[in-house]
Amino acid sequence: MTLEKEQEYLQEIKRVIAEGPYDADWNSLSQFTVPEWFSKAKFGIFIHWGLYSIAAHNNEWYSRNMYIQEKEEWEYHRKMFGEHSKFGYKDFIPLFTAEKFDPDEWVKVFKEAGAKYIFPVAEHHDGFQMYRSDVSKYNAWDMGPGRDLLGELKDAAMKEKLVFCTSSHRAEHWFFMGHGKEFDSDIKEPLKRGDFYWPAMPEPDPQALQSEPYPTEEFLTDWLIRTCEIIDRYQPSLLYFDWWIQHEAFKEVLKKLTAYYYNRGEQWGKKVAICYKHDAMMFGSGIVEVERGALAEPKPFHWQTDTAIAKNSWCYTDTLEYKTSRQIICNFIEIISKNGNMLLNVGPKGDGEIPMEDRKILREIGDWMHKNEAAVFGSRPWRKTAEGSVRVSEGQFTDNEELPYTKEDIRFTANGDSIYAFVMNFPRDGQVTIQSLADSDDQNIPNFHGLIQKVSVLGFDTEVTYEKDAKGLHVRAEGVDTEYPVVFRIQVK
Repeated sequence: MTLEKEQEYLQEIKRVIAEGPYDADWNSLSQFTVPEWFSKAKFGIFIHWGLYSIAAHNNEWYSRNMYIQEKEEWEYHRKMFGEHSKFGYKDFIPLFTAEKFDPDEWVKVFKEAGAKYIFPVAEHHDGFQMYRSDVSKYNAWDMGPGRDLLGELKDAAMKEKLVFCTSSHRAEHWFFMGHGKEFDSDIKEPLKRGDFYWPAMPEPDPQALQSEPYPTEEFLTDWLIRTCEIIDRYQPSLLYFDWWIQHEAFKEVLKKLTAYYYNRGEQWGKKVAICYKHDAMMFGSGIVEVERGALAEPKPFHWQTDTAIAKNSWCYTDTLEYKTSRQIICNFIEIISKNGNMLLNVGPKGDGEIPMEDRKILREIGDWMHKNEAAVFGSRPWRKTAEGSVRVSEGQFTDNEELPYTKEDIRFTANGDSIYAFVMNFPRDGQVTIQSLADSDDQNIPNFHGLIQKVSVLGFDTEVTYEKDAKGLHVRAEGVDTEYPVVFRIQVK
């Protein structure tokens, strides 16, 4: 993008913000409301795919870690690809041809898993754009596969009526390649804007909100224009920003970007939203995001967990440790019972093929979703979220271990005329007591004081018998044999 074009674009951004209805301040942006479709959708697919999928080693931070001499990736890179001065990260670009990438087939797999929206990463920390761009030539249209990968995924999603969203992890590029300057590598000064590795600054304390070196106005302007280009070219229904966006340097430009995006949404005639972490935005101006974790109690606001099929990486690698489909489904139930959505990440191989283990897990999730969709999609938290002794831990990075659920551990949602009780570990004898539906001697504080019309079990053709007393609703469903959570539908008169 020429300097003249950049100035024109900045004026356009300024004009869209000025015309409103959203101004670039938290008081105005807090008038935002969560899109209705999001609160009903519950389940989306995140996609980490890029140059790091060619290296396919350890995780998606390979581009950073391969330049840190104390890291295992540094020695691995020298062994597999040669000296960093002769084969650097940029040299993966010609190897990234995406010869097996079939967007229609991807979307079919995701839809069959029960997903209602998809969230491919447009640009990760490494700085390679997975879309057609006028800002930099280091993108998938001008280099590598020679295809607008993001655009193709949007077209495929729209055909299957999945909501298209996307994310930018560009903020961390301020420092992500900086360690390559510490020894003889292909990252050398002078670096200028537009170069693949620019700016490659020294790495700050990632937890400090005012850490040095402070991002420059030049970098922040570049970030703004790149993100607005994604907004205008692909019109995503949601945007997601990763963790470093909470740094003080981004505060003003983030407010501008948010106002621009929300105003564009008004022009398009649809509600849009930004998903954010670490209080990067003022509460109420976007969707709260929890990475690989959950909120322990139900919230009066809609939120989202971003997590992954693999425990140890977001992208495809040669050392993936997979979660089980049961573990993912149990996490999902914990999330939706507390008014959240799950964004589940899949990491395709460098050539564009979805790995067989990912497919297997997605197929198993889909089988469960389709049996129990009445309890999931469009549901809300019930007046009581859970019973039993097992509870999830609040916060990030807490969902890698399977929890020791018993038949007493039950979670709830409500939808239409029914309360749905998810029995997290269904007993072989088919007998369950739901204490939250007990009769109460104290009519002032009953858990439930309504009339039950019918009790059935979703996904199984079996007769359900039940009776109710002061200890609970005693339900019996014979012939139900499954390792997955079982859902009772309690229809209310």
